[in-house]
Amino acid sequence: MSESSASALPPGRPGRQPFSHPENLSLDSSCFSSPPVNFLQELPSYRSIARKRTTIPTREKQSGTLLKPTDSYSSQLEGGITENLNSQSIRKYALNISEKRRLRNIQETQMKYLSEWDQWKRYSSKSWKRFIGKAREMTTHLELWRDDIRSIEGKFGTGIQSYFSFLRFLVLLNLVIFLIIFMLVLLPVLLTKYNITNSTFVLIPSKDTDVQCTVYPISSSGLIYFYSYIIDLLSGTGFLEETCLFYGHYTIDGVKFQNFTYDLPLAYLLSTIAYLALSLLWIVKRSVEGFKINLIRSEEHFQSYCNKIFAGWDFCITNRSMADLKHSSLRYELRADLEEERIRQKIAERTSEETIRIYSLRLFLNCIVLAVLAACFYAIYRATIFSQEHMKKEIDKMVFGENLLILYLPSIVITLANFITPMIFAKIIHYEDYSPGFEIRLTILRCVFMRLATICVLVFTLGSKITSCDNYSCELCGYNQKLYPCWETQVGQEMYKLMIFDLIIILAVTLFVDFPRKLLVTYCSSWKLVQCWGQQEFAIPDNVLGIVYGQTICWIGAFFSPLLPAIATLKLIIIFYVKEISLLYTCRPSPRQFRASNSNFFFLLVLLIGLCLAIIPLTISMARVPSSKACGPFTNFNTTWEVVPKTVSTFPRSLQSLVHGITSEAFAVPFFMIICLIMFYFIALAGAHKRVVVQLREQLSLESRDKRYLIQKLTEAQRDMKNRLDWQ
Repeated sequence: MSESSASALPPGRPGRQPFSHPENLSLDSSCFSSPPVNFLQELPSYRSIARKRTTIPTREKQSGTLLKPTDSYSSQLEGGITENLNSQSIRKYALNISEKRRLRNIQETQMKYLSEWDQWKRYSSKSWKRFIGKAREMTTHLELWRDDIRSIEGKFGTGIQSYFSFLRFLVLLNLVIFLIIFMLVLLPVLLTKYNITNSTFVLIPSKDTDVQCTVYPISSSGLIYFYSYIIDLLSGTGFLEETCLFYGHYTIDGVKFQNFTYDLPLAYLLSTIAYLALSLLWIVKRSVEGFKINLIRSEEHFQSYCNKIFAGWDFCITNRSMADLKHSSLRYELRADLEEERIRQKIAERTSEETIRIYSLRLFLNCIVLAVLAACFYAIYRATIFSQEHMKKEIDKMVFGENLLILYLPSIVITLANFITPMIFAKIIHYEDYSPGFEIRLTILRCVFMRLATICVLVFTLGSKITSCDNYSCELCGYNQKLYPCWETQVGQEMYKLMIFDLIIILAVTLFVDFPRKLLVTYCSSWKLVQCWGQQEFAIPDNVLGIVYGQTICWIGAFFSPLLPAIATLKLIIIFYVKEISLLYTCRPSPRQFRASNSNFFFLLVLLIGLCLAIIPLTISMARVPSSKACGPFTNFNTTWEVVPKTVSTFPRSLQSLVHGITSEAFAVPFFMIICLIMFYFIALAGAHKRVVVQLREQLSLESRDKRYLIQKLTEAQRDMKNRLDWQ
């Protein structure tokens, strides 16, 4: 302590004198005034780097022997921030308020030395960012079901909230799909039909087609029973078959306006391609964030327990019962992790005889799973064949129930298969000796394949019936014109029936199963049967598979029934309110909860699988199956895709050469090679980023060891100092 500072002490209060003794000064010099490099070279991080560098003898020595441990992270961060002040916002940096204010002053000082043009660009950029932020803040108040979803998030956590957010996303997706089809297909037809604009229909020109192929018998208008309209409404036949709901209504070649002619066949095809491409891009864009989070978490095997204990709590929960449920969920996850660790240890200790036995058992059980799937697919095939062969009977020859059963027989069989097979899969998986997490994923994967494959089986069964003839040749029309004069409309009717029946089943289960079950659990809880049955769980995977199943139906059926996306939008809105009421009053959340990030990525992955399965039958029907000659805008084309070459032939010569060049093999092969090179580049870049992440994790680990080492040395120094003072 200096003399001036010592004289500044108040009188009567002696100053502390330990630093005035020469012994203490020697202690301080020995502990803290020694060369810092010698002391810092004892850090664990420095020793680790030294060991790594000594293992590479061919590397030349750098200027300054090794990486200096005195280069602190904060100084590097500050240097990086000051360099990027011109392009980055200070809000993005994790600094305290005083540091941000200091950086703000530096930024304002730098602004004074810029030109007027640069200052204007800087101010305009800030104003634009501020405007975008305010606009985004205002649009959040316009979100559909914003308050409802936030209330669900507060009561039941982010896992169930992610299901309702996913449902809202599908509502918006179907609404956009409907708007695309409405603007490209339906709007020109309605404007001309009701004389809103000065336009006329362009009829399809006659072609050398056999008259027998152009026959499209309309339903007989004889005696109409009172229930006929109900059957028509539920099945899409009768009066609905002639409306704009189905493909057969658009039997025109175009709409002629004053200055141009609107090509309806091309617009019809482009609308299908547009909504499929939009769905693909939208799903991929939303799934990227969840994929990144899952990719990062997949690397954190050693931090699994720490993540669950220190970062596993959902702070959005405000309900006491949901808090208890979250506690039990975390306990379940820890038990599941311990069980998986036990199974991994058990696998490592297996003998060769046990390994052969378990793999033989799994092979046998997977054969049973395949047999169950094959039986379901065959039942759907037979039900579809039976329904298609008997649905052409006159209505007056069968009673109301029989007629409705024949029409809905494929839908009933598909629903029963989707209801029974998950229970069978859940029983089989217990004998396969998998870890709990893998059991859930494998069961969900089997259920996804079952639900989505049933739709494909139905579509391909219809396709086989359309393109095959029993007693006469199909060479005349290219398809079974006798049974399917307008096969596109009839496929659309099947998709329409699946959509309506799925909604009926959801409403019926909620009203006649969940609500009575809740009443029994509430008022008859002493009964042993009711105790075994228990309250209905709100299982997120099952509900997600249900709406993905409906969305796949919508993607396939939108080509054959242009208004099906509008029906799907209304259906999803009804499902939202039904599921919300069911969650609040009749169901309890499942003890196996999903994280929001994992849930969103899983939902979108299943939805992407459904989209891929929907594209396959649509592509085959548009490119390979002959189009109907009695209805629709493609009556003069052998297939739907032939409208594209015809349109290209109307282009100028240079543009035709460009299109033909792009679609030729001479362009496709180099393009494919370039895409492969770009893909390999990004794979290599991802590998480099992965190595950087590993190095950063090692650096974080070394920094924690450095801190622990420094604290230990500081504690020892303080202890030595205290001991010397006590001796004195």
